[in-house]
Amino acid sequence: MALQVLPSISVLFLVIFSLLPASISLPFVVLHGISDACSNEAESHFTELLSNWTGTQGYCIAIGDGAWDSWFMPLMEQTNIVCEKVKKNSVLRNGYNLVGLSQGAIIGRAVIEFCDGGPEVKNFISLAGPHAGIASIPFCGSELVCILLDYLIESAIYSTFVQEHLAPSNYFKIPTDIKAYLKGCKYLPQLNNEIKNRRNSTYKERFSSLEKLVLIMFENDSVLVPKETSWFGYFPDGSFDTILPANETMLYTEDWIGLKTLDEAGKVEFIKVPGGHLEITESLMKKYIVPYLEYQESMPRTIARSSPFRWILPLRNSFKQIFGI
Repeated sequence: MALQVLPSISVLFLVIFSLLPASISLPFVVLHGISDACSNEAESHFTELLSNWTGTQGYCIAIGDGAWDSWFMPLMEQTNIVCEKVKKNSVLRNGYNLVGLSQGAIIGRAVIEFCDGGPEVKNFISLAGPHAGIASIPFCGSELVCILLDYLIESAIYSTFVQEHLAPSNYFKIPTDIKAYLKGCKYLPQLNNEIKNRRNSTYKERFSSLEKLVLIMFENDSVLVPKETSWFGYFPDGSFDTILPANETMLYTEDWIGLKTLDEAGKVEFIKVPGGHLEITESLMKKYIVPYLEYQESMPRTIARSSPFRWILPLRNSFKQIFGI
């Protein structure tokens, strides 16, 4: 009698198993910020920690020689390099999660929007990303190079020469000179779909297809001006007097890139952490980054048509009716 029962139990198990979701851990990619490189100890340690904590494979993608090119290679060129690298990485072909640090965050967003034929990004975690632009070149003080940069900003920030030789100029947005910004800035206006007669619905479609967008702003960030750019907040056109929150900007209200769509779907996390620019503790990494890299892609288990067990599939409905599953 037992020999007759066992096949029935086996069939039932296979049917139930075929109905359960399968989980696949996704790899992740890290894009470093300006003046940094994947070979730097802090950057490699950051990627290694996330990989160890999540049990997923992480890749820091190098662009040129790292620090130098992060400053002086145009961002569209940097974006194209990342795009080609993710397309060539077979481990990413079923999708991946993306972590962008500062300048690396807007490069990451550009990969999402611009990279034709690239693997799909599921979750995008942005740390101190200048998404709405900056009104001051980062990491500058009173040194001679900063004096020269200030001169360039005042005289020629939107010139072809500067745009092609100074990466941060590609997301430098002077709110009191929006006309010059839209005409001369070669990266951010396109990325944010700001140019009225050149808005691209594909950029919006790709960005709004994210399953989760995590925007992390650092409370004492003095590198990004304003720091609210990490949340897509920025100065209103024509003024430095106030800072608009993201949901009061035209980018949001008119939904140029799909940020409003994502937010209304509950897919955006606006997170504020203590500390200066990119000064994040391990405990905060575990709290705000790790959960989105542990994401499991669920898909129904199916039995191939060529399988000798393909006859089980028509029995699903019968078992549902009999056992209430």
